[in-house]
Amino acid sequence: MKCLPISFLILALATATAFAYDPSPLQDICVATNDLNSGVFVNGKFCKDPKQATADDFLFMGFRNPGNTSNPLGSKVTPAFVDQFPGLNTLGISMARIDFTPGGLNPPHTHPRGTEVLVVVEGTLLVGFVTSDQLNNTLFTKVLYKGDVFVFPIGLIHFQLNIGNTYALAFAGLSSQNPGVITIANAVFGAKPPISADVLTKAFQVDKKVVDYLQAQFWYDNN
Repeated sequence: MKCLPISFLILALATATAFAYDPSPLQDICVATNDLNSGVFVNGKFCKDPKQATADDFLFMGFRNPGNTSNPLGSKVTPAFVDQFPGLNTLGISMARIDFTPGGLNPPHTHPRGTEVLVVVEGTLLVGFVTSDQLNNTLFTKVLYKGDVFVFPIGLIHFQLNIGNTYALAFAGLSSQNPGVITIANAVFGAKPPISADVLTKAFQVDKKVVDYLQAQFWYDNN
């Protein structure tokens, strides 16, 4: 078997790296639009004619008020992704506001397309992420206070829990205009159609009654 030329391997590596994150924009601005007749399809969204863009396209006011935390998790994530903030289109960044009641939880989840940087504005949060099998599913966890910043690497399961006795507030920056969210419990036990109980009982090594109970629950989405 012949060895691949080193130049081919370098090209393959460079190509893989280039497509690991959101593509770099090819123009100054590309405001997302739902009007298919007036735009050009770029990076998942149609772009408004740049000559029709206004300052309002680059303004998001959804963080002015607290999110509604009256839910079983006691938390609310208010995203500012490209669907909510069209001016982010092709720019490779987004944000989210996370409100917590005392004891409120942003449950274990992943962002398949983005690294998250979290800053605590009010309160005390227990946060953590779990590495892949390659690093033996190691848990990295820390208690954060006002002004602290923590990073969650792309694709890894992570969580935030308000361990204080007061309301908590955090803001997150993400390295994608559309980082995606997969909430673990919702995905595993709330999938539609449901994942076979035979799969889950063997995967989690529990009785089928436990799986049936979990699949029968209402899995709330705080996003």
